[in-house]
Amino acid sequence: MNRENLPEFYANVIDSVGDGVIVIDRNGCVVLMNPVAEEISGVSRRTSSGQPFSYIFKADEELVAMAQKSSDTGMSISDHENIVLRRGTRSIPLSVTASPLLLADGVRAGTIVLLRDLTNIRELEEAVRKADRLSALGTLAAGLAHEIKNPLGGIRGAAQLLEMELAADDELRECTQVVLKEVQRVNRIVEELLDLSAPRALDLKGVNLHKILAHIVFLQQQATDGQRIVFHRNLDPSLPPVRGDEGKLTQLFLNLIKNGVEAAGEGGSVEISSRIVSEYSLSQRGERPSRMVAIEVADSGTGISTEVMERLFTPFYTTKERGTGLGLAICQKIVAEHNGMIRVESQPGRGALFTVLLPLTQ
Repeated sequence: MNRENLPEFYANVIDSVGDGVIVIDRNGCVVLMNPVAEEISGVSRRTSSGQPFSYIFKADEELVAMAQKSSDTGMSISDHENIVLRRGTRSIPLSVTASPLLLADGVRAGTIVLLRDLTNIRELEEAVRKADRLSALGTLAAGLAHEIKNPLGGIRGAAQLLEMELAADDELRECTQVVLKEVQRVNRIVEELLDLSAPRALDLKGVNLHKILAHIVFLQQQATDGQRIVFHRNLDPSLPPVRGDEGKLTQLFLNLIKNGVEAAGEGGSVEISSRIVSEYSLSQRGERPSRMVAIEVADSGTGISTEVMERLFTPFYTTKERGTGLGLAICQKIVAEHNGMIRVESQPGRGALFTVLLPLTQ
């Protein structure tokens, strides 16, 4: 490589780095910003060039203070936990390192700030924490479910015998019907508890997710006939099969799409999308890293408040009048069994977006 080509070569190297790189001169002005730093900060390099770093990041006092301290002391400073950039409604957790930029003779020429977006890592950590909580609750739920099932069967049997003894026009038959109906409802909750807690072997095979989604949408169109709900499908035709349990995955997406339909309401819309994502990659011991497929279910409903979002996957928490609060907890369990993750994005008045990420095995 010719020496005159070195500056361009070094610029290409910096542009290719996976972390955000910002170079600040001795006067505190930005002289270089690579594409990742542009994406994280939401500021273009053309706009930032020559501008004070403290002005560009004036809303991010901790970040500015780190860069200033490194510039004042000549020390490298790192923070992998506490720096969060806020851009509109988004909060971006960062790992930040500020280091002095030294010339060949040791003279300080400025400061280099490295930014690493921790959003995906934080989401994966939260998914693990939720899975741990779900496992503990599942163990408790299994014991409760078994204890409830036996007396429940006795109550149902006694109500059925009583109903048989009563005359057809006896007013008490209405009471026995109420008992049997409520027993059936409690039994459904118990069955959902067992689904949440019982470790069942998955019937793993190649599953065509688009076939499952098409079947669910067809059923929901029939069930909501007359409510003028519009279904949009934006599916990637190149999506390969995933290795999973077809029954469990059908239960997962049926629950999410039904929730979307209920949230959208009459005259609303539900959009189902699929795509292969590169920002996530899972690897199992002894296996090559796997890409992931994202299935998204978005509704045009009223959205989800921050308070509800924080408890959304908690068992028995529901905002529905007759809900059990186990549907999304079971969805999360199914996703975890398939080595995937589920996340939700929503703002009040702007609907909700549920994303299921599942690993591709081919």
